[in-house]
Amino acid sequence: MQNVENLQLRVESTLSSNPYLTQQKLKFEANRGRVVLRGVVNSFFQKQMAQEAVRHVEGVEEVENNLEVDWV
Repeated sequence: MQNVENLQLRVESTLSSNPYLTQQKLKFEANRGRVVLRGVVNSFFQKQMAQEAVRHVEGVEEVENNLEVDWV
């Protein structure tokens, strides 16, 4: 259980500290090295930045990027 919590904290810290993602409402699930991203971003660039940032977090083995791009 502690490893799951540590992974969640590392992912949350990475997403919240990324300057390209600070104003976004991102949600995620992290369990056993797998992270699922959910929410809405303003561009495909932000969608890719979120995935790449999370991919480099210690303990992440797989990223499923379900972020949606809002064109408004």
